Amino acid sequence: MAIRNLRLEGDEILKKKSREVEVIDEKIQILIDDMIETMHKYNGVGLAGVQVGVLKRVIVIDLYDDKGPIVMINPVIQKTKGEQEVEEGCLSFPNQFAKVVRPEEVIAEYTDREGKRMRVKAKELLAQAISHEVDHLNGEVFMDKIIPGTLEYIEPEEK
Repeated sequence: MAIRNLRLEGDEILKKKSREVEVIDEKIQILIDDMIETMHKYNGVGLAGVQVGVLKRVIVIDLYDDKGPIVMINPVIQKTKGEQEVEEGCLSFPNQFAKVVRPEEVIAEYTDREGKRMRVKAKELLAQAISHEVDHLNGEVFMDKIIPGTLEYIEPEEK
C-alpha cells in the first residue's frame, strides 16, 4: 500500500469525467488500498480515483464507525430524497470549507471490490459523502455548488 499524491485545486484532471471500471483486477485492488490509506492519512471521509490522478469510477468512504471503509466501483445514484444544507470540505481543496445543499437521502447502486452488485440507502453524512464523491467522478467539485458567501479558509495548525 502507498500514499498517493492528491490532485489539488486548479489541476485540470479534477474537471474530467472518470471512466467505468471494466475489470476488477489487481491494479484496481491496489488502487483501492492506496486510496483508503491516502484518505486516512489526510483524515478524509471520502476519496475518488480522480483525486489521486486515476480517471476510474472508484470511490472510497469511511465514516470512522465500526463498519470500516466502503468501496464503491462504478457507483450510480438512482434516487435522491430531501435536501440538507451541510458544511463541506474536500481533500483537493485543503483548509477550505463552505456550505452546500446535498440530498438528505440517496439510493445508490455500485459494485464492491469482490465484484458483487450492491445497493445502499444512505442518509445524512453517508448520503452527503456519496453525492460529493460521485460528483468528482463526473468532473464536478464542491466549489461548483457552494452557497455564495459561505466559503471559509481555515489556517492549518502549525505542526
